[in-house]
Amino acid sequence: MESFKASGVYTKQAHVKIPEGLYEEEHGRKGFFGRVSQIYHENPPVGWTNIEGDLKPRLLPSTFGKNSDQFNPILYNNDCVVSTALFKNDFSTFFRNADYDELYFIHEGAGRLETIYGHLDYNKGDYINIPRGTTYKFYIGSETKFLLVESRSEFEEPSRGILGPNALYDQTAIRTPTASLGSEQDKSEYKLVIKRLGKLTTVTYPFNPLDAKGWKGSVYPKILSIYDFCPITSHKYHIPPSGHTTFVAHNFVICSFVARPLEDSKEGVLKVPFYHSNIDYDEVLFYHEGDFFSRDNIDAGAFTYHPQGIHHGPHPKAFEKANDKLFTDEYAVMIDARFPLEPTSWFKENENKNYWKSWMD
Repeated sequence: MESFKASGVYTKQAHVKIPEGLYEEEHGRKGFFGRVSQIYHENPPVGWTNIEGDLKPRLLPSTFGKNSDQFNPILYNNDCVVSTALFKNDFSTFFRNADYDELYFIHEGAGRLETIYGHLDYNKGDYINIPRGTTYKFYIGSETKFLLVESRSEFEEPSRGILGPNALYDQTAIRTPTASLGSEQDKSEYKLVIKRLGKLTTVTYPFNPLDAKGWKGSVYPKILSIYDFCPITSHKYHIPPSGHTTFVAHNFVICSFVARPLEDSKEGVLKVPFYHSNIDYDEVLFYHEGDFFSRDNIDAGAFTYHPQGIHHGPHPKAFEKANDKLFTDEYAVMIDARFPLEPTSWFKENENKNYWKSWMD
């Protein structure tokens, strides 16, 4: 075990009773899962007056509706691709992804997902995990806003450790499909689009390709609602983002921030996220709904992107706003990537280029 060292001014417990006039920074490794130190600054680590270069914090306002019925990639690396879409109509064909496992998040809308394993109804706030190679089609009941994360690896559950198997969410909260034939049975041909190596192949059948009469095994689509996620909380300690991990993939994780009681001011516990640079991971936040009190002027449907190496944390007004709050009602999805993400041209064309200035008085 690494030995703990300390020097100068420090607190007995991280994020608790920070000395008056000082600002705590968490310098951590492995995206909050590794070794960590706290540093106590005379000035906020985000108190910059200018930034030149690629590490500026970046904001993509909501772009849903700018380009309907198709997915727009916004960030990517060798492990994952993050995209968004607004669908007003059903998928035009059946689809199979031979490149990636897929995790859809329903920002708004409702409808039905039909797969080779059977059907699943979806609603706002649902995570839909579709294993690579699954044939499926979305039927849009009401206008649907999708966040899509494509992964080179499978999406797995996080370890619960000493919290036990019922922490985070109960296993009965996961919805799985019951075998059922595809609902479309009156067409002369059915088209299936397969994505492989980024290229599309169209296969035409004289029958609905969702024709399985049954299935068994451990590979299948599943749905978990963000509203069924039970956050780890402590009135005496600000839980780091790693405590909210919902899915684990190779070289990245997905966390769910949900409504929860806030820490106890009487105990001197920091209520807002602590300053940090998350040196080993790029951090992406998708704002789903609620009052995002740690950020100014960010609406639901927006993304913030904070690259490795530069500090980020609460906006100046967040500390004041948090003083009288007893709980937070915000919902957000975080994607923490081990290797740098590259913004797409879509991101660059639509981003708010002045976001980095929002920490400046």
